[in-house]
Amino acid sequence: MTMTDPIADMLTHIRNALVAKHEGVSMPSSKMKVAIARILKEEGYLKDYQVVPDNKQGILKIELKWGRNGERIITGLKRVSKPGLRVYCGKDDIPAVIGGLGITILSTSRGILTGAQAKKIGVGGEALCNIW
Repeated sequence: MTMTDPIADMLTHIRNALVAKHEGVSMPSSKMKVAIARILKEEGYLKDYQVVPDNKQGILKIELKWGRNGERIITGLKRVSKPGLRVYCGKDDIPAVIGGLGITILSTSRGILTGAQAKKIGVGGEALCNIW
């Protein structure tokens, strides 16, 4: 029996939709995926997202954001902490992504935050992914 990583699946859905130049992407919803989508929208990487209820867990629909000439706003996504190898960072060890051009998304005791938000309130946590 193999377990899949829902965050890696979410990043793969987004990455594949970007390569195929789709306007949006849909996937099964979860609280963590919605929190990551919220951060990506706040940081300007996504146009919008919504959770469509169904008889199960709901569907997360993400609208991708594109530049004026059709270039990608998100150029890369990388899963940092994996089920087989968790990566934790203290409040002083939060890594900068591409010299501050990208963001790190952390799972902290205060919820899902960006690296900058976690530094500001002085908490560390599990580094979920990097987006640039």
